[in-house]
Amino acid sequence: MYTIFVDSDCDMTPELCSKYGFKLISMPYSIDGKEVFPYVDFKEFDYKKFYNQLRDGVLPTTSALSPEQYKEYFEPEFKKGNDILYIHFSAAMSGTFNALHLALEELKQKYPERKFERIDTKGITLGSYNICCTIGDLLKSGKTVEEVLAMKDDIVDHTAFYFYADDLKFFKRSGRVGGFAAFMGGIIGIRPLIYIGDDGKMTTKAKSRGYKNTLQMLLNYVIELEDHIKDHRVVIAHSDALDIATEFGKMMKAQFGEDLNIEYTVVNPTAGSHCGPNAIGVTFHAKHR
Repeated sequence: MYTIFVDSDCDMTPELCSKYGFKLISMPYSIDGKEVFPYVDFKEFDYKKFYNQLRDGVLPTTSALSPEQYKEYFEPEFKKGNDILYIHFSAAMSGTFNALHLALEELKQKYPERKFERIDTKGITLGSYNICCTIGDLLKSGKTVEEVLAMKDDIVDHTAFYFYADDLKFFKRSGRVGGFAAFMGGIIGIRPLIYIGDDGKMTTKAKSRGYKNTLQMLLNYVIELEDHIKDHRVVIAHSDALDIATEFGKMMKAQFGEDLNIEYTVVNPTAGSHCGPNAIGVTFHAKHR
């Protein structure tokens, strides 16, 4: 029997985990030196309050879990005789997976008969959400973990992540975007359009001025890359910019039809600490990333 873990950096919530039978690992962020664990230190994410803090000048930081914290999540399942599947955000984005490796090395010695499988979504927030839900739907439909593992590369590599950030000072502080790009974005209002590639890293695809032009560029990439888009879930995520997200949703439906399956989600606070408020992204089934 497998116990399936996901993490809060995949925009997964306790409600979604209950729906799919997942267990949630909380990825922390810090404000004014106080570490906060989503859905542990609060039950619901008050995203308006959080993103308004960022608008008012707060610059959160994020940190990795320790090996001991990972063991606290996984060891009880191994003790029960359960194997584990962990669906997680991109290992290329965080040093937290070094701590995961250390924890697993110790647990393997203690529980050599237990299996630990991983699915790296090679992304974060909305696209990882899409992959977690896709896998959850497959398991609920009767697929086994082994069958899902055989399908993982096809699922991950055909889930495209495209987004833009409104103010790159948050990325600049975290080091996720080069200083010059962050400087240009902050000074003259250029929005870089970013995608997450097969390597699980963020890369600037293009630059645009003005949110309407940027939304059109996002739509153009969807048109270029989509593969049977109406047969799959489309996710539009925002960091407290629902009006712009729904405007983009209308553009998507005008292009692909009113029956396009769109879900709107909010970027989790840990990932939101890097992208800042007013970011918009889309994830969809694509020919490639």
